[in-house]
Amino acid sequence: MSWSAQQYVAFEDERTRPARDLLAAIPTAHARVVVDIGCGPGNSTELLVQRFPEARVSGLDSSADMIAAARKRLPDVQFEVAEIDKWADEGPFDVIFANAVLQWVPDHASLLPALASKLSDGGSLAIQMPDNLNEPSHRLMREVAANGPWASKLADAAGQRTDMASASEYFSMLRPHCARVDVWRTTYHHQLRDGAAGVVEWFKGSGLIPFLSPLTEEERAQYLQRYLAEVAKAYPALADGSVLLPFPRLFIVATR
Repeated sequence: MSWSAQQYVAFEDERTRPARDLLAAIPTAHARVVVDIGCGPGNSTELLVQRFPEARVSGLDSSADMIAAARKRLPDVQFEVAEIDKWADEGPFDVIFANAVLQWVPDHASLLPALASKLSDGGSLAIQMPDNLNEPSHRLMREVAANGPWASKLADAAGQRTDMASASEYFSMLRPHCARVDVWRTTYHHQLRDGAAGVVEWFKGSGLIPFLSPLTEEERAQYLQRYLAEVAKAYPALADGSVLLPFPRLFIVATR
């Protein structure tokens, strides 16, 4: 199981809302060169095209499936399959946009200053990362992985997400390289009308991928059955059968 644009956009409105909030906080008024790193299926890139209509906007993602979906969505935008930590384009860029992607890329202490170095004067690096590794949704992924017949297969699954630094640590990483650094945390509460099953479907498009990819089809079905049962306990249904999924996210806007 790999990254799937179709699975990801099943909750496109909810996933795009943090991108809108991040974009609204960028102080750079005029941009000529804009890049969306980890662009996914192009939903965040589309926001950048709308915000900066005069700019040359491009996008990159490590998933060929995501890039194919982005190209179909925005045929006039240049997209490429590329790894962020191996991305060699030095810019300069007026906006580097990284929505819900850097949690998959290691060594933030080196990566974030390197990204800031690609900015033009007055340019902004805008980052949003899920900050949910300690939420029940992700704790249960690890517990189900460790307590099943697949434990050896999934021993390294949790380590594919990068541990988050604190807000002050991210500020300290970027402040020597930028004139202004804003850091904040927002918890969204998404109503998922399919109840606990909706929570599972949400994370099948993101956080569950490292846990499901190493398994056979039969093992995936068994893992998901156990995970669903635990999720149903952790996220009790409301009167209408839906659940509220709390989803904390960390935001950073660093302007050179």
